[in-house]
Amino acid sequence: MTFGSGDSDQPTGSGAFGRGPAAPANYLNQVTFNRRELNRILDLYGRMVAAGEWRDYAIDFLKDRAVFSVFRRASEVPLYRIEKNPKLAQKQGAYSVISATGLILRRGPELDRVLRVLDKPQLAFAAG
Repeated sequence: MTFGSGDSDQPTGSGAFGRGPAAPANYLNQVTFNRRELNRILDLYGRMVAAGEWRDYAIDFLKDRAVFSVFRRASEVPLYRIEKNPKLAQKQGAYSVISATGLILRRGPELDRVLRVLDKPQLAFAAG
């Protein structure tokens, strides 16, 4: 049984390792969040949605950084941006949390520590 027009053992296709379609060149040059990073961010997002603080998000994978934007409403500017910029890993840290005004709230090499700036429990004052 043959599946091609020849008896060659060489794989066909132009993708990685010669199998399947080639990935677009711009996809290979993007910075992304890995599964652990995304799980940690989405865990925080879920808790903030449950608390009624956040309602929508967007993820952008750019050439130089990955950005997770958080919105109170979809039509607004993001409340916060969680960014991963590998070029800053050796200097200030690859991760940062940026407010809607552009103020960097926290920057560092560990995502968990950087996200703590958003994860702090709010102090509830009892009226009385």
